[in-house]
Amino acid sequence: MLLLYHLILSPFCRKVRVILGEKSIAFDLVAEKVWQRRPEFVALNPAAQVPVLVLDDGAAIAESSAIVEYLEETYPQPNLIGGDPRGRAEVRRLVAWFDLKFYREVTRNLPGEKVQKRFLGRGEPSSEAIRAGHANLPVHLEYIAWLTERRNWLAGDQFSVADIAAAAHLSTLDYIGDVPWDDFRPAKDWYARIKSRPSFRPLLADHIPGLSPPRHYADLDF
Repeated sequence: MLLLYHLILSPFCRKVRVILGEKSIAFDLVAEKVWQRRPEFVALNPAAQVPVLVLDDGAAIAESSAIVEYLEETYPQPNLIGGDPRGRAEVRRLVAWFDLKFYREVTRNLPGEKVQKRFLGRGEPSSEAIRAGHANLPVHLEYIAWLTERRNWLAGDQFSVADIAAAAHLSTLDYIGDVPWDDFRPAKDWYARIKSRPSFRPLLADHIPGLSPPRHYADLDF
């Protein structure tokens, strides 16, 4: 069985978990304390970062985009990357939007400061970074709303990795109650559809010891 080394609030690990679920691929989760830099884990990924997917033959694939491409090529159904060159380009553009731009402007500044610093022992959260994250988030929620008012899903008519990447990042913010959903109804409706997917529900069962999510986090009708 496949093994996925992960951290609970890593959006990149969450993205891979949902894709594995969408493709009905059996796997086991291994929580990896990357800050310990275990030699056995570093041997799997010299960057000492998650996610890392270990295949049945022991080969390891690191970095979420590489894992996604591998899974799309080896488990092509359902197709989550788009059916034609333009569609695939749009999916990849939006994945980059959330994994690069959203992460830099929001995820790193909110759960990154509020939660990861605590576990990594890197000092107190930066109030400046947190303010920046809160200031940047509405721009992205407005963009999600704009897209979903014009398309069935973010990249077009088909549910794709673009939706999964966006929802993975937002789920980490939602865990700490930092998403003003009621101010962005189209984005909330889109996220509610994703929360209802069987592949996404295991994420809603995640709990970090000593840090419980708000009540609405696992509520499908939030």
